[in-house]
Amino acid sequence: MKRALFLDRDGIVNVDFGYVHQVKDFEFIDGIFDVCRYAQDMGYEIYVITNQAGIARGYYTIEDFLALTDWMKQEFLKQEVLINDVYYCPHHPEKGDTEYVITCKCRKPEPGMILKAAKEHGINLDHSAFIGDKVSDMKAAEAAGIHNKILVASQYQDDGNTHAHRINCVKEAIAFLS
Repeated sequence: MKRALFLDRDGIVNVDFGYVHQVKDFEFIDGIFDVCRYAQDMGYEIYVITNQAGIARGYYTIEDFLALTDWMKQEFLKQEVLINDVYYCPHHPEKGDTEYVITCKCRKPEPGMILKAAKEHGINLDHSAFIGDKVSDMKAAEAAGIHNKILVASQYQDDGNTHAHRINCVKEAIAFLS
């Protein structure tokens, strides 16, 4: 079975400016390409796992998200990194006025997106890793059975109760991938 490096998007792949949905607002995090190239060299496949509540809130459409995702994947390819797949949750349990305002099993901290990726791609979660910038990322990884959780310091509160490797910048994640 394969092993995967799962990445949150906003705050890990790109700077989290809030509801990023256009190329002009997409700024890659320093070091993300280095981490991904290293992970590939170590035998990881790379998957992005992202909550996209901006869809439920009506800030942008699924089509807008998919267009940006295609562009992002092409930018990774230019850096010799293959993003094997991207999983997104368009839902929010309360906010918005679209059909996506629902409670679901895919929105992190629920593990739904990770479990779906594992099933569809034959991923061994026990030998995989997750890099995120929120406790909800770590909780989703834990619930899915991922032991190698890497939490990057961010603007979001860390309750300190979640077991994870804590780092100050994405590039430091390399030390926890082998």
